[in-house]
Amino acid sequence: MAKGDFVEVLVDAGGGTAKEYQVRATRSGRRVEVKTSRSTVEISELTRNGGVVRTAKFMAPRVLAVVEHPADEEAFRAPARRAAAAARVA
Repeated sequence: MAKGDFVEVLVDAGGGTAKEYQVRATRSGRRVEVKTSRSTVEISELTRNGGVVRTAKFMAPRVLAVVEHPADEEAFRAPARRAAAAARVA
């Protein structure tokens, strides 16, 4: 995953309600990584070298859904490259 990617986590908050959390790759070269185990779901934003910027941990039995949203490559291209790609398609 790369800049613009994000992961949504839906967690049971008790009492029949759910709470939504998002972890987003905020800068160029960063990525979001999801690790699951029997007892926890861990979502981390990492640098290019693998350094952890921030981490969110959730109890696995409470996690209802984990959804990964990849960034749209077209949205992050330079305007000139976008125009050249559009001209090739047309």
